[in-house]
Amino acid sequence: MKSLLNRLEVDYPNINFIEGDTFYWSPKDQAVTYTEQSTQPDISDWSLLHEVSHALLGHSQYKSDFELVQLETEAWQCARKLADKYGIKISPDHIQDCLDTYRDWLHRRSTCPDCGIVSIQEDPSTYRCLNCKAAWQVSSSRFCRPYRRRGLKIK
Repeated sequence: MKSLLNRLEVDYPNINFIEGDTFYWSPKDQAVTYTEQSTQPDISDWSLLHEVSHALLGHSQYKSDFELVQLETEAWQCARKLADKYGIKISPDHIQDCLDTYRDWLHRRSTCPDCGIVSIQEDPSTYRCLNCKAAWQVSSSRFCRPYRRRGLKIK
């Protein structure tokens, strides 16, 4: 990964690269955080390219859970193009596994706790079921278990 990181730092001087505990893009700091403590160097390279892709695409915020899944999909598409540029092949299965984590997360959050129908998001923390009219709140964090708090009244 060090070789790829060095090339990315030269090619994208406007992006700050910071070693940390995990891979992520911080639009506020214009920084890609990465970890070198991986037992799977290919996956580290792919993750680094994915986070750089968020930076290159200007991803800064999202308004809905569905939009987050769209941003992740865009970043993986861009990462595949970057990988070609650097002579790297990203496993399509890895991409789909990563996207599946977001799709599964979205499905759990959007499933009505009362009737089990997949529902719509009203705002960043509230879903509403079109079938039984139930409403529930979800955490704003995409990194935590998707708890659903019931009992909201729909007017």
